[in-house]
Amino acid sequence: MKANVGGIDRVLRIVVGLALIGWGIYAKNWWGAIGAIPLFTGLIGWCPLYLPFGLSTKKQG
Repeated sequence: MKANVGGIDRVLRIVVGLALIGWGIYAKNWWGAIGAIPLFTGLIGWCPLYLPFGLSTKKQG
């Protein structure tokens, strides 16, 4: 599992994930649980959806 999520992408995923979870708690709506996906991928630095497309936002070097 090679990291393929870098810098700004990680920060955005974490912020969006936390915002969605917060919205779900505020609205008492289970749809906020979907925020766990971007939060998790941001924290571990790996996105499985990038693999089939050969994408990476992590700087190589």
